[in-house]
Amino acid sequence: MSVLTQITSLQSGELQNKLRQLLPGVAVSALVAITAQFLAEHYATPAMLLALLLGIAVSFLGEEGKTVPGIAFSARSLLRLGVALLGVRISMSLMMGLGWDLIALVVGGVVATILFGLAVARFFGHKWRFAFLTAGSVAICGASAAMAISAILPRDERSEERLIFTVMGVTVLSTVAMIAYPILVNLLELNSIQAGVFLGGTIHDVAQVVGAGFSISEQTGDTATLVKLMRVAMLAPIVLAASLMIRSFAELPSDGKRPPVLPGFVIAFLVLAGINSFGLIPAAITEFLSHASRWLLLTAIAAVGMKTNLKQVLAVGGAAIALIIVETLFIAGLILAGIELLT
Repeated sequence: MSVLTQITSLQSGELQNKLRQLLPGVAVSALVAITAQFLAEHYATPAMLLALLLGIAVSFLGEEGKTVPGIAFSARSLLRLGVALLGVRISMSLMMGLGWDLIALVVGGVVATILFGLAVARFFGHKWRFAFLTAGSVAICGASAAMAISAILPRDERSEERLIFTVMGVTVLSTVAMIAYPILVNLLELNSIQAGVFLGGTIHDVAQVVGAGFSISEQTGDTATLVKLMRVAMLAPIVLAASLMIRSFAELPSDGKRPPVLPGFVIAFLVLAGINSFGLIPAAITEFLSHASRWLLLTAIAAVGMKTNLKQVLAVGGAAIALIIVETLFIAGLILAGIELLT
């Protein structure tokens, strides 16, 4: 047997062993995600929230046994792949349809909300990591943004707790907003375009934006979805800027290694968004990758739930809840004020 054959055989054997180690945990995470989606479709509850709660319910699987390596892989690697594939939903032509004034309002709302969260967090007893995680989630795209931001933050023993709490908080608030904001739209007598900008610019998760928008009218739903995708497009530049700042100013992790200048999943997001902007991705592939992204994120959040100690998460406290609520009210007030000025 040649040296090359021996090396190839060894690499193949290592790969097979690795896959055998990961398969049980990945399979369990996927099963929880499928269950959550089934329940979401039959009981009108956000799938992300259900995946998280179901994962927490079987958190013993993430603590010991054969499933531990695969659950850890799902919570980290599948999460990053899911965020990367979100890029297929973004295109420049789609964004230009909003007009420069509304683009400025949406971008300004995202940036202002993050800065606001960082500024007020200390009054709630929290430091910059939790502030950026919650404010970024509120400002951009809810649970998906929370997972992407968490992936670039310096890790410590409370990283998983902060992520779980943030995902739960923004998902619940997003569901409340989906019900309450259409009522507010009617009270304020906003027209279809104004209503769409408000709903798309303030509700955290895409699914709830769609639900709220189309509950008013088709035009409102289309506008709300477009505005929401504009906020999703802000994910990559915000994560990139944060990565550079964290690399420059944050303390080194315990292993002494700095994070990469540009995380691989952010590069993939930007590449896919760029290719899609030139219309080079067929519609069928775009739809497939978009669905794949959703399933990967659902599987990842189920795995994160299985890695979580619920008592520790709840110990985050009422001040953390208040911080997310205040950030949510801030972006809502800001977008409403912008709508009054621009329309």
